[in-house]
Amino acid sequence: MGKQKLETIEQFQQVVNEKDRFLFIKHSLTCPISQAAFHEYEKFVADHPEIETYYLFVQEARPLSNYIAETFGVKHESPQALLFENGSVTWHTSHWNITYDALQSHKN
Repeated sequence: MGKQKLETIEQFQQVVNEKDRFLFIKHSLTCPISQAAFHEYEKFVADHPEIETYYLFVQEARPLSNYIAETFGVKHESPQALLFENGSVTWHTSHWNITYDALQSHKN
């Protein structure tokens, strides 16, 4: 399955409607902390190709990023990892807490 980039609210809503569970990453292209977090995420995805996962680049998809924060009541941060289950956010973390081990502990 690997990871897929989303850029629009419509694309995101389609994923929410079609997928029971998926991991979502908000990534800033200009932040060193976000670069480190995205690297951890990419290592995790490489080891777990069965995981449904999506991401956005904040600079390219600000309306979508804001929509997720407002719709799901999770304050926007970047980098940020969010686990969606049955249309709700069941876990989220940000910044240096986005590690391979943190993602691993929430993969099931």
